[in-house]
Amino acid sequence: MARPIIRTVNPDSYRRRFARLWSSATLLRASVALAPVLFRGKGLRIVVGASGVFEWGWIPTDADYLSLLKPSDWDRFFAPDSIDAILAEHVWEHLTPEEGVQAAALCYRYLRPGGYLRVAIPDGFHPSPEYIEWVRVSGSGPGADDHKLLYTCETARKAFASVGFSVELLEYFDRDGEFHFTEWDPADGMVHRSSRYDARNAVQPLRYTSLILDAKKPDTRRPDAKESS
Repeated sequence: MARPIIRTVNPDSYRRRFARLWSSATLLRASVALAPVLFRGKGLRIVVGASGVFEWGWIPTDADYLSLLKPSDWDRFFAPDSIDAILAEHVWEHLTPEEGVQAAALCYRYLRPGGYLRVAIPDGFHPSPEYIEWVRVSGSGPGADDHKLLYTCETARKAFASVGFSVELLEYFDRDGEFHFTEWDPADGMVHRSSRYDARNAVQPLRYTSLILDAKKPDTRRPDAKESS
């Protein structure tokens, strides 16, 4: 009698397979259509450059079918002024300064009035030489060989404001090396490489942080004018 084959299930393997499947262009289109039902009350929220990392209520995307530099990609899936929130964790440093402004303008076009873009990027004012070596242009950290720009709170604010965003800095070092933190809700866009959620900070506080900002599209909609008496 043949013995049954018992296989060990690796939950992480299945999670990665599901993430890759979910991140396909076909399922992106379906997810956008079903978002009002799947994520009731949360609106249409997407992660750009997700690489399989996302939270429930957010739709992951990747550059091979939703490039920040190709408006035609966005036209395939979204209408202008339709997205409630966009999350980008460690994406903008892989763009040139010109590409970064172009990408910001593209997100601005597709966000609804009052919507926001949450961005996390390496912090050029971080006081640790070790950190700067990890994240600098062509740095030694994972993925840093493709880094094209190291932002600071000053240059990041200027770049996103230049396309019309109202910018709020949430976590950052200033030019004097002082750390600033404004309370932010991970439900509004989880940033893993942050002062609270990066495991490297458990032993050495602020060892690895990101410059985190919310770039909000102004809500220009006005309530109907009251009839004059």
